[in-house]
Amino acid sequence: MATNYLQNNEVRAVSKYIRMSPSKVRRVLRQIQGKSYKDALVLLEFMPYASCEPISKVLRSAAANAQNNMNLDETKLFVTHPFKDNVKLKVFIANFILMDYGTGAIFGCPAHDQRDFDFAKKYNLTIKPVVTPDLDNQKFETVETAYTGPGYLFNSSFLDGLKCPEESIIKTIEYLEKENLGKKKINFRLKDWGISRQRYWGCPIPIIYDENNNPQKIPKKMLPVELPKIEKLDPTGNPLDKETNWKNITIDGKNFTRETDTLDTFVDSSWYFLRFCSPRNNNYGFDVDEVKYWMPVDQYIGGIEHAILHLLYSRFFMRAISYNNKNFDLKEPFSGLFTQGMVCHETYKDPENNWVSPEEIEIIDGKKYLKKDNSKLISVGPSESMSKSKKNTIDPENIISNYGADAARLFILSDSPPEKDVQWSEEGIISSFKFIQKLWNLNFKIIEEIKKDHPKDNDEEIIKFTNKLIKRVTENLESFSYNKIVANLHEMYSFMSKVIFKNYSKNTLMKSYKDILILMSPVIPHFANECLTMIENKNNINWPQCNENLIQEDEINIVVQINGKKRGLIKSKINVSEDELFDKIISENNINKYLKDKKIRKKIFIPNRLINVII
Repeated sequence: MATNYLQNNEVRAVSKYIRMSPSKVRRVLRQIQGKSYKDALVLLEFMPYASCEPISKVLRSAAANAQNNMNLDETKLFVTHPFKDNVKLKVFIANFILMDYGTGAIFGCPAHDQRDFDFAKKYNLTIKPVVTPDLDNQKFETVETAYTGPGYLFNSSFLDGLKCPEESIIKTIEYLEKENLGKKKINFRLKDWGISRQRYWGCPIPIIYDENNNPQKIPKKMLPVELPKIEKLDPTGNPLDKETNWKNITIDGKNFTRETDTLDTFVDSSWYFLRFCSPRNNNYGFDVDEVKYWMPVDQYIGGIEHAILHLLYSRFFMRAISYNNKNFDLKEPFSGLFTQGMVCHETYKDPENNWVSPEEIEIIDGKKYLKKDNSKLISVGPSESMSKSKKNTIDPENIISNYGADAARLFILSDSPPEKDVQWSEEGIISSFKFIQKLWNLNFKIIEEIKKDHPKDNDEEIIKFTNKLIKRVTENLESFSYNKIVANLHEMYSFMSKVIFKNYSKNTLMKSYKDILILMSPVIPHFANECLTMIENKNNINWPQCNENLIQEDEINIVVQINGKKRGLIKSKINVSEDELFDKIISENNINKYLKDKKIRKKIFIPNRLINVII
């Protein structure tokens, strides 16, 4: 069954003739779930799965035959509220509930789950908020969207005031167990997984079978098992099954048959990090003492699919090696995971439904046409991860030859946080290229000023700025906030462009500029290296250290709010008290006008940052 919406009407169709596994169908349905009828059809056209065509036919059939269906699919069932004996709750059937996950029955929370919120809005169900971001706001409402953030429970009886979710979940479980209504249980989402593949490429499995098909280990003296050399692979069936000279072996006068499956690549790559600890050990895969020194890996960077595949296998491997092994007790191979985004680009198709690359397109009057045939209008599909099959890739050699490697690097790092997908655009790479040109011109101006020996009238200014920059870039680098580092570089350019012609001593300007160039090196390494060479500071490069004593501010700006709304800034000394700050507010006419003749109920004071006056 596929359900979607067409012009605010529910559209439904049932097909019993999609001859594919439910998992393959669900894979596509998840992509179009919640989309409009039109958008769903576009996505189905551009997705590469075989199930797209029959699902598209189901949707089109639904649109043709069921446009007037406005009935809510509901049951006549009711359940008793677990915390309120006299309250009955109606049971609904919704198409976004997975029958193969848990019991197939879940509670609805329309104020704090977007799908539940949309469902309740469509069918005019009551939306009662139970989580507020501010405990003082007991009238919090969800109007346009569901509130899915953390907060505090209200409208929730004995749970009122508890932090959500960490405190409220524990309290709820305790209550259910006390009343014999439920029991705490930990569910592991693990399933059996076949780790072998019928492929030539992969690690051979060191198992042999006797004449009665009983499995046995290959003798240690015959390890490692090496794959046979195959000049021409037959694309049909298992290639190794056809290599009879390799497949059939004799050991100590007995005939055996090799296992012809190979291990899944995820298995093959689940212990490579141990090999990195002992790369030159020719007798064993790794040395235990070296593993104890190097492991675990401090930081793993990869796509989200790694978290549930490769990294999961790796943990299993470590536990398998540790089993009954007193010398090996590494349970967790990785200390941290950082999930990276992907580089995405629009997808294109010609009128014959063939994929078209960006290099094959030219723009005429704002529309995209095929270069070799201007009569063919190109249809633009959704932005997706770059792939050769969809031809939405960018040739890096062309980018580097036209704009340079630093410009490409700068654009990718500046476009978005690394955990988000990067949307590739020609305008973005050009903008990055122009910024590097600006930095290059600034470099020559700074070099000219270094040659002069000004009095040190403004040394303190540039020293303080450079130390602040060192602190920000270092923190952003350690937290993988590369886009913020690019913003720091723009801030640096703006500062240096304005103050470069002030009086700085030669040594101060030289040291500050050297530190700035080193801070640039993770983002635009070729540019930084070239400039360091020009000021004869290429050798003995160390990451600059921030002097905290030089960045302390005597005065800061503190935000002043009235009933949560910003009304101004107050310049104040560091660590000023609440009473002193409030006295200053009273003396400021631009802010005090909001407080005249008003009764002050409460003051919320965050030192060195904010004061909120509740009237």
